[in-house]
Amino acid sequence: MRHSWRTRHFRSLSLLLAVCTSASVVAACSDDQPTTAQGPTAVATSTAPSRPGGTIDLTAPEELVHGIDVPWGLAFLPRGGALVAERDSGLILRITPGAPAEQVYRVPGVAAAGEGGLLGLAVSPAYAENGYIYAYFTADTDNRIVRFRLDGQPEVLFTGIAKASNHNGGRIAFGPDGMLYAGTGDAGTGAAAQNPSSPNGKILRLTPEGQPAPGNPTPGSPVYSLGHRNVQGLAWDSAGRLYATEFGQNRFDEINRIEPAHNYGWPDVEGIANNPQFTDPLITWSPSDASPSGLAIAGNTMYAAALRGERLWTLPLQDGVPTRPTAQLTDHLGRLRTVAIAPDGALWLTTSNTDGRGDIRTGDDRILRFPAR
Repeated sequence: MRHSWRTRHFRSLSLLLAVCTSASVVAACSDDQPTTAQGPTAVATSTAPSRPGGTIDLTAPEELVHGIDVPWGLAFLPRGGALVAERDSGLILRITPGAPAEQVYRVPGVAAAGEGGLLGLAVSPAYAENGYIYAYFTADTDNRIVRFRLDGQPEVLFTGIAKASNHNGGRIAFGPDGMLYAGTGDAGTGAAAQNPSSPNGKILRLTPEGQPAPGNPTPGSPVYSLGHRNVQGLAWDSAGRLYATEFGQNRFDEINRIEPAHNYGWPDVEGIANNPQFTDPLITWSPSDASPSGLAIAGNTMYAAALRGERLWTLPLQDGVPTRPTAQLTDHLGRLRTVAIAPDGALWLTTSNTDGRGDIRTGDDRILRFPAR
């Protein structure tokens, strides 16, 4: 049912390759793959099943595939492997360790421009029964959310999220409550983030059918929280607490703990306000160190992928509060977009150097797997 709302020079990858478990090419994607000259290329690995222990070994990356065109959304399938969205092509690829990347779907109607395109992906919690995949993407007139089966046409669930060349948000994820959460951007209009009638600059909470979820702060409204500039990361800890990454403007990027009906301040404030009207962030960075996109939690550690900062931030969690940010994987992978924890406890990470703002390394973009230990 539809619910409508009005180049630095090339730098060697030798450091990465020195610690990768394997780097032998086994196959490329289909010949009609409109990504790079070679198409996405799988890398043979000796991946052994990991046990979800909550600790990730960041010294032992396995390159699962390279040659991906602007990977953005990533969602795991219940029987293994993951679906990855290519922002500009509208393609969805199935990535399975040790196997070639497989083109499985093209989302119709994607109008990629600037930061817009095919963005977040989510797999239905009831996928075994209904087969639904969810996608957030930029269309001709707006950003929207659809669902589809890999052998069918998309069903439009939610429309009317204003689009722009930047600040499109785009991350979607199912929460522990079975509801679909969506992080949106202000589409360059800061006032929209404070307008409760606008879906922009918000975190939305929807039913799997795209309706405002029961128990939302305002009955009949999809808005869960407001005052956001550009949300691209959503993650829950083991206690069911929701966190989000936030792109600042010139002063502070943020990680926030998201509470229903709370106002996170944009555009009236950036960073800590010390104003009871607004909820202050738990962590702030300079944008040059972060521009945080994807967010994931394993055990008592939070992982935030940084675009402009070109690093993976790790943050221990103490009673639900992230502490002591530590920069990992600096200087050799470039821009990092999405980080996610697989069902086996491993961490998957995507680079984003082909998005028009990065320094492209040979083989970009790539997906890496870091095992749990």
